[in-house]
Amino acid sequence: MTDLTGRRAVVTGGASGIGEACARAFAAAGAHVVIADLNGEAAARVAEEVGGEAWQVDLGDTAALADLTLEADVLVNNAGIQHVRPIEEFEPERFSFILRLMLESPFLLIRAALPGMYERGFGRVINISSVHGLRASPFKSAYVAAKHGLEGLSKVTALEGGPHGVTSNCIDPAYVRTPLVEKQIADQARVHGIPEDEVVPRIMLTESAIKRLVEPEEVASLALWLAGPDAGMVTGASYTMDGGWSAR
Repeated sequence: MTDLTGRRAVVTGGASGIGEACARAFAAAGAHVVIADLNGEAAARVAEEVGGEAWQVDLGDTAALADLTLEADVLVNNAGIQHVRPIEEFEPERFSFILRLMLESPFLLIRAALPGMYERGFGRVINISSVHGLRASPFKSAYVAAKHGLEGLSKVTALEGGPHGVTSNCIDPAYVRTPLVEKQIADQARVHGIPEDEVVPRIMLTESAIKRLVEPEEVASLALWLAGPDAGMVTGASYTMDGGWSAR
């Protein structure tokens, strides 16, 4: 079992979904976990349950992160949103916001955490990407662009961090059973012109060989391993957990 005793882990979007599952897995392995989330009440609830601390933060306000110093042995960049629209209908400000939240803020958090990681000679940057970091789908221009950018950022972090004992990797799941996925069902039904109850089998699972959603705890189990000592030679990688989607 991975032992994270004495490690400090910061998990963005840690109050629900994949982030919450990661926070609970890290805490169970002995880490002190910081639950970073826009929803301060939910962050406080999870932090109390795992014996960690809450950090209410608006990661879309990237100007406020420019001078941040972040103490973290493990940084999980997980916070994100989805917006389903054809490009010609995609609101420009919404596009910019998604890139700020899902690409610029991970850059700024990595930038804030690296000096301390370098000083200690240890660090784990874990970027919760997506199969959409490797493959595209229609009507998700901002999300796909942000995740493709996150993949590149992760690899550059790996190359720069390697000599200092810092690894950086992406986890690339298919659709995960989270509130983020549930919230996009109505939009997916609208843009594809199908009933909502057909979205999961006809849209979300069509490319996967394994016909089910990924569970948050499955993603967290991989994140936990990447955070531990056995993954010291794993860096610059993108781990798919997509039921075979990217095998096509």
